[in-house]
Amino acid sequence: MDFQKDVIDQSYHKPVVVDFWAPWCGPCRVLGPVIEQLAAEQSNAWSLVKVNTEEEEEIAAQFRIMSIPHVKMFFQGEPVAEFTGSLPRRAIESWLEEHLPNEQKDRLYDLIDAVHGQEPGALEELESFVKEEPEIREARLALAQALVYIKPTYAKGLVADIDLGDPMYDAAEDVRTLGQLMEMETAEGPAAEALKQAADLLRKGEEEPAIQQIIRAVTVDKNYENGLPRRAAIALFHIWGVQHPLTAQYRRRFDMALY
Repeated sequence: MDFQKDVIDQSYHKPVVVDFWAPWCGPCRVLGPVIEQLAAEQSNAWSLVKVNTEEEEEIAAQFRIMSIPHVKMFFQGEPVAEFTGSLPRRAIESWLEEHLPNEQKDRLYDLIDAVHGQEPGALEELESFVKEEPEIREARLALAQALVYIKPTYAKGLVADIDLGDPMYDAAEDVRTLGQLMEMETAEGPAAEALKQAADLLRKGEEEPAIQQIIRAVTVDKNYENGLPRRAAIALFHIWGVQHPLTAQYRRRFDMALY
């Protein structure tokens, strides 16, 4: 094959995904049909080139292919992403979504930053984006995180199809956990009362007293409703991020209450 022509040159027109494989490789035979089907379905976005490492030893050595299957994405003449092993279809789709150049994704990241910065109209723009591009799970997740305090049922619905094995599963579980917290109707017992107060505070945007109430619920009964106090605290820390002042201030208090 002419790697320069088939891969490098073509990558200036659209991304080229290269599947390094060999006939004797069992995982390659599993991965091959999956990635070939994806390439056929998404041919407008990227193209697939198969490289038999038994026949193209120099190319494999040039790109330091030590184990197969090994998949690399080339764009603008350079390798920009890779993975090894036989991944399931959903994981490959997520890998493609993450690494394929995409103007829509650039717009999405700008919108997410604007929502986090509480810029006027940003949340409405993100909602419009999700309506326009409902297949972009990352956009639905971002909107769910933004709306879970005020529209918990809707937020949970936005991430309903993000299942175990998806790279965004943990973040979707955080949304489902906070949705459960916000939908609490009864408050029988001290743990439930603390969680109900936390939900009311989150609706008002009062995050610090909310996490205080959740930690109080952990102290009283961390196993309430299948560990809802613990799960809710962790979900908030995840959404806030490790650099958030409330995470820095209350994560240690939570750990002490938990153990």
